[in-house]
Amino acid sequence: MPDGVSTATMRREKKAVALNSIFAAVVVTAVKVVAGVATGSLGILSEAAHSGLDLAAAAVTYLSVRVSDKPADAEHQYGHGKVESFSAFVETGLLLLTCVWIVYEAGKRLFFHTVEIEPTLWAFLVMGISMVVDLWRSRRLRRVAKRYESQALQADALHFSVDIWSSAVVILGLALVLLGRRYGQPWLAKADPVAALFVASIVVYVSSRLARQTIDTLLDAAPAGIRSRIIEEVYRVDGVLQVDRVRIRRSGSRYFADVSIAMSRNVTFQKSEQVANEAAARIRRLLPDCDVVINAVARASRQESLFDRIRAVATRNNLNVHDISVQDIGGSLHVEQHVELDERLSLKDAHDRVTHLEAELKQEVREISSILTHIESEPATIETGASLGVPGFEHRLHAVTRSFPEVVDMHDLMFRRVGGRLYLSLHITMQDDLPLSRVHDIQTAVEGRFRQELPELFRVLIHPEPQTDNRR
Repeated sequence: MPDGVSTATMRREKKAVALNSIFAAVVVTAVKVVAGVATGSLGILSEAAHSGLDLAAAAVTYLSVRVSDKPADAEHQYGHGKVESFSAFVETGLLLLTCVWIVYEAGKRLFFHTVEIEPTLWAFLVMGISMVVDLWRSRRLRRVAKRYESQALQADALHFSVDIWSSAVVILGLALVLLGRRYGQPWLAKADPVAALFVASIVVYVSSRLARQTIDTLLDAAPAGIRSRIIEEVYRVDGVLQVDRVRIRRSGSRYFADVSIAMSRNVTFQKSEQVANEAAARIRRLLPDCDVVINAVARASRQESLFDRIRAVATRNNLNVHDISVQDIGGSLHVEQHVELDERLSLKDAHDRVTHLEAELKQEVREISSILTHIESEPATIETGASLGVPGFEHRLHAVTRSFPEVVDMHDLMFRRVGGRLYLSLHITMQDDLPLSRVHDIQTAVEGRFRQELPELFRVLIHPEPQTDNRR
């Protein structure tokens, strides 16, 4: 649906143009029937039959657009858009029935008996008026069909476009009959059934195209080339390892896409959502207003390190591991890690979960020969505490940090008493180009020295900052 156009406006325009088509079809059919009976022209009668079926098709189209734009419900989760495709399919069947009758009558007149035709001025006038009406309504239908991607209206517009050409063929047949009489060429009387056969051939050609389109839609065939374009666009999203499946279906003017993508198994839930949203946005740029469902699948990437593989197994068990250390001892890998578990768990429950994790790690990462896991309690309650001062110690702690040449500054010290335990938090500024491993070593060393100065400390939290950041 075009931007800025409401659903109510769309439904109103589609119904209005479909209703106008019905009124025009009634007038044209009635006039052609009268002219065909008066002249005896099979060409005009075939056109009248064609227009009569167009009238039925226009009525079906009007009913379909009334139903197709209804919103999805519990029984029709993809909406009611398929009604338009079914309507177009019914119109195709009606067109083919018209062709059968035209071919039968034309064969009788060509090979078995002759029917006298009166190519009067009235006949030419009727066919001319029919062409003008068909041109007007086909343009209106095509414009609205294109704007809202309506298959039913597109089928109706195609019908009336065919009517223009078939009416022209009928006029040509009548003119040839008239010329045959004037110049004594009776064989030109056969031009009328031949013109009718030509009309039938046009209808068959158009019907085959329409049938192919509607059957493709009813069978959920994807538009040509769109699947490969979607795969190409999704692969451009940072974080997508592979596109496993792309399914596309159409209901009315709206497309539905079901896409399965693989991401690294170490990607966080929030990051996977961002990747999925970007993939959906790229698909909607190809198919505007498309309803996109992205299914994210976790998968091991080729760039995974041993540490990534350990974290992936822990994440799969909904566990948080940190301080992973891997040592190669005599050709065998030994892993040490810290695991955080809910502080409300009993020792046995916590140990059972860690044992399961270690067994799964050894099974998946065959290189590991032994694992030692340090179990930490993960806080599950909010504790109350209070800030306090510790006289005399701030000067001594500053002296500790000055003994480390990489430490430029220490600031924002805060002591807190929580649950009878003493906590210390602070910021330290260090040189910009220090590797993170060295930063961690310095923090550990500073923490150890602080505990020597103040053994009562239960926990020390140090926030490192680069020197350039501290100058802002």
